[in-house]
Amino acid sequence: MRNIPVVTKNLLIINVLVFLATVAFGGQSFGNETAYRLNNILGLHFFLAPDFHIYQLFTYMFAHGGFTHLFFNMFALWMFGCVVENVWGPKKFIFYYISCGVGAGMFQELAQFGQFYMEITSQQPTLGILDMPAVATQLGEALNTWTTVGASGAIYAILLAFGMIFPEERIFIFPLPIPIKAKWFVLLYAGIELFSAISTSGDGVAHLAHLGGMIFGFFMIRYWQKNPSKGYGPSKGEDFFSNLRSSWEKRTKKKADTGRNSTGNPDWDYNAQKKTEQDEIDRILDKIRRSGYDSLTAEEKRKLFDQSK
Repeated sequence: MRNIPVVTKNLLIINVLVFLATVAFGGQSFGNETAYRLNNILGLHFFLAPDFHIYQLFTYMFAHGGFTHLFFNMFALWMFGCVVENVWGPKKFIFYYISCGVGAGMFQELAQFGQFYMEITSQQPTLGILDMPAVATQLGEALNTWTTVGASGAIYAILLAFGMIFPEERIFIFPLPIPIKAKWFVLLYAGIELFSAISTSGDGVAHLAHLGGMIFGFFMIRYWQKNPSKGYGPSKGEDFFSNLRSSWEKRTKKKADTGRNSTGNPDWDYNAQKKTEQDEIDRILDKIRRSGYDSLTAEEKRKLFDQSK
């Protein structure tokens, strides 16, 4: 846990603690599923339901429906969030995470309204959109069961961010036997969610919320790319690159000093090689400060990615 960036680490801790509190608070079992009582408070209800509150757009992303749901979300957050936070810095990362989570919740609300409208008008074709609040008042108890929980919308946005930052990096994804580039990995997941949203209904998965998180994330990243000096632009990640540079310099100096102590004479070839590598990292870091992270070439990004491990 010591090597996990501060925001990612705290998000992991908060999600686990909320889940433990949810289990401790108890619930009712329906078949193989448990409806936790705390999720009725923290979960995002349909906005026409009596139990809907605006704060639920924030709290729902910290609640989960079960251990498996929590585990896979937190595993993805740890796997990709660490890298993205190290590149962006904590302020930009947490702003992106929360904003995309809220955006995903808003997409889910729109999807539920569309479902509600189609179900009602299929039975009463004469009713219009303006009649929906009155109908919802009569169906309040049933609509209260339309509750969304989970960090998946924000997690999918993190996957998108990783794919846009390191599009050429190859990663292994079970059950694929070969590594796949990050950009194709993101497109694959987006395609699966889109197909599931169109072809699947009633499976209990908020597919449009997942897509909503990715869509919010895409437009946010594109805005930052075009306006690197505004808001939480790439310059907010300079602390990471400064620490990376200091770590590189200390490690290079330590190895050079070790070489001198063991032989009694400097290893000029070794020092010359390390100086060249250090000069290259310095040049890349200076380029980031001048033009932003997105000005780097694929090779320069790869070198920084390898150095951040």
